Amino acid sequence: MAFTAKDVQALREKTGCGMMDCKKALVECDGDMEAAVDYLREKGLASQAKKASRIAAEGTVCAYTANGVGAVVELNSETDFVANGDGFKQLAAEIATVVAEQNPADVDALLQCQKNGKTVEAMVQELFLAVRENIKVRRFARYEGKVVSYVHAGGKIGVLVNFDTALDETNADFVTMGKNVAMQIAAMNPAYLDEASVPAEVLEKEKEILISQMKEDPKMANKPEAVLGKIVEGKIGKYYKENCLVEQQFVMDGDITVGQYVANTAKALGSDVKIASFVRFEKGEGLEKRVDDFAAEVAGMVK
Repeated sequence: MAFTAKDVQALREKTGCGMMDCKKALVECDGDMEAAVDYLREKGLASQAKKASRIAAEGTVCAYTANGVGAVVELNSETDFVANGDGFKQLAAEIATVVAEQNPADVDALLQCQKNGKTVEAMVQELFLAVRENIKVRRFARYEGKVVSYVHAGGKIGVLVNFDTALDETNADFVTMGKNVAMQIAAMNPAYLDEASVPAEVLEKEKEILISQMKEDPKMANKPEAVLGKIVEGKIGKYYKENCLVEQQFVMDGDITVGQYVANTAKALGSDVKIASFVRFEKGEGLEKRVDDFAAEVAGMVK
């Protein structure tokens, strides 16, 4: 019985086992899905299949920079206990190195990258067998150029900032400036780099919301459209200051913006410096958190 890549993906989703293990199982079982599930169980992967549906929203964010390349990776686990283990942290660091050195296209490609004769997928599976928790490589980002990284709270938040400058990436003052900008991003979580980065549809939606709010306000409802338009533009300016990195008030000096801080540092260093791009990962953001009902668990054990 023949099988396709979709069958491999379906078996992977059904069991939580590695892609290559699923492919091998389908080959051995002539494409029979149920037989392949049994095959994986017989090979000792049944416990992984059972745990694959568990929520993995804890974990760590790890960053790596070297030789003009930076990478940040989010590796998830079910509990903080596992995430704080040396083996988990080491795996996250190794995966970040793989991302930087091999530049995979996506997570699936990353899982098939090799380091020291093992695929990343195999490395993840080995750790699973040791800790018996669901472990997922969730996402990664990679920049080339003058890259500065910052990791907050031991892996809760990871930031990469890519700068456009002729300065050497080892310049101490440049690195300090880069770290300060990265810390700003970690703390204030800007959605965009600058005004030009804000999509037109986002601005239009924001304007619609503001106009609707003013029409609901008795003090504003009877004002001319031209006046409302000017008020909206003023509020959009505030939106930029809150959501655009270079327009944000610099947390280390409230008298200047982040853009002004970078410009002042560039002037002092005698070279142009611009923030080209940035990425911010927060551990588990957007994921459903695991909730343990210990009373129900104990009751189940008693039964």
